[in-house]
Amino acid sequence: MRKCEVAVLGLGLMGGAALSALLDAGVDALGFDPVAAGSDRGSSHGSCRIFRRFNFENSNYTSLSDEAHAGWIRLQADSGQTVLTDTPILEAGRPGSAMVASSRAAAIATGRPDPMVTADVANKEFPAFKLPDDWDVVVQDGAAILHTATVMKLMRARARDRVIPERASFTPHHDGVSIRTDSEEFFAERAILALGPWLPRALPQLGALLNVTRQAVGWFAPGSPDTVVSGRFPIFILDRGPDDTVYGFPDFEQRGVKAAPHNHGPVVGPDDWGPQATDAELRPIGAALAALVPGAAGPIVDRDVCLYTNTAPADIRPDAGEEFIIDRWPESRLIVCSACSGHGAKFAPAIGQRLARLATDPSYQAEPFFQLSRYSQFA
Repeated sequence: MRKCEVAVLGLGLMGGAALSALLDAGVDALGFDPVAAGSDRGSSHGSCRIFRRFNFENSNYTSLSDEAHAGWIRLQADSGQTVLTDTPILEAGRPGSAMVASSRAAAIATGRPDPMVTADVANKEFPAFKLPDDWDVVVQDGAAILHTATVMKLMRARARDRVIPERASFTPHHDGVSIRTDSEEFFAERAILALGPWLPRALPQLGALLNVTRQAVGWFAPGSPDTVVSGRFPIFILDRGPDDTVYGFPDFEQRGVKAAPHNHGPVVGPDDWGPQATDAELRPIGAALAALVPGAAGPIVDRDVCLYTNTAPADIRPDAGEEFIIDRWPESRLIVCSACSGHGAKFAPAIGQRLARLATDPSYQAEPFFQLSRYSQFA
């Protein structure tokens, strides 16, 4: 039986970052994941995610973003490969949009100039857009395209022989965690579970707090290609009303403009990756582009499905949901991570450091708004 100090089950962005942090600290750690980097499954699959410094979800995230950004820059410098491509971000919504107001407030709280602009100014600066005159708009830096496919390959390469590319089951014990793959048995003093949409299956007690939703993603052949290239076109998030938020990227891959809904799709299981996004699912996104970003609108040229893992609202330390779970599992040597794949990817280096510390430093606690104790079930 092979032994290690810490096992990491699930090597997407969060688990991969945790394994990297452990190995950098000289910890004897192993990672387990049957899903290879470059696969079309898993919460971290695909070529890109949005990095935002100023987050409308939670004002506490600015410092988390800054910590993560430093980690991405270190990885970029160490590897010599592009991890972040700095890109302006445009966030816009109907008058009184809470999303726009929260993003604006997060920037101002750091001492930044007010990022609010008129729709007319935004439309002139980025001619692919046709935002209504009365919409609230912020345009700011501090954003980037996060090249997740590159990151996944770099993380796996750095871990090298510390990765077991097999499906693993685990059994907690008072003195550690036993882990079994199809070919071998292991024993770890502690184990980090970064299993993405499979986490509720591994820990059924989380079933009431986590749900997994199907998110359709499309790439659109732009009507005005010269207006949507990287450098002339921002990352965008458009708040069209309740449960109707659309986000997108510049055409930085010569693949079209990637756009998708940020509101939750239907609840599915962790293995429900098919079928591919349908025309019916993508039609509202095409309509939103036609109305608000006509330079980016056009035929669907590619499509994908993502799964969001979503947390329920908390009741002891109230929140609206969509917060992460980063904590020790009660009465065990397990550490759990549910990083809300809808907007957690950008934080991976910072979350990986927290997971590593939870596994190695008994005195360490993650921030209260990440802890299980915010739910009465775990209080």
